[in-house]
Amino acid sequence: MTEWITNTMVSLGYLGIGLLMFLENLFPPIPSELIMPLAGYTVSQGKMEMIPAILAGIIGTILGAFPWYYAGKFVGEERLRQLADKYGKWITVSGADIDKANNWFTRYGGVAVFLCRLVPGVRTIISLPAGLNDMPLIPFLIYSTIGTALWVSFLTGAGYLLGEHYDLVDEYLGPVSKIVLLSLVIWFGLWILRRNMRKNAE
Repeated sequence: MTEWITNTMVSLGYLGIGLLMFLENLFPPIPSELIMPLAGYTVSQGKMEMIPAILAGIIGTILGAFPWYYAGKFVGEERLRQLADKYGKWITVSGADIDKANNWFTRYGGVAVFLCRLVPGVRTIISLPAGLNDMPLIPFLIYSTIGTALWVSFLTGAGYLLGEHYDLVDEYLGPVSKIVLLSLVIWFGLWILRRNMRKNAE
């Protein structure tokens, strides 16, 4: 995987970054945690510029969100869940993943789109419930772009600072991302609990 990502980026440059990030959104096993740090390392070598590299990553990610968004909009929740359970093993997406992302979106709407763009594993799938719930395209793009810009900039900057050890981002971010996800779940759970207690008190 690493060799293929490297060859694609070396041969296609900024277009390669955009293409890889587009594919990362369609096929979650392709890790953005490896693509953008490699781009940052390439920038540190003077072979690319930082801003165009980040922009390429953002554009590729946003373009990759459209297929999921429109799948949710036109295919429907029940059919998507059936397809995910039947074929999702090829892209590591299950019906349960769709339910989880949909629950997040139902509770938090646009904020969920923004936050989930910062959480590996959930960041790709959040486009589905946005489509399922008929979220208007412009707000979807705004929240997605802001979250994506932060994520892509962080990964690219980390790769730039780490230099030839850019692959450490992927190695260490996996456990960290699980901690972040757990923290968000706990925080949201406490928020719901307080809200319910307030309603009962009223």
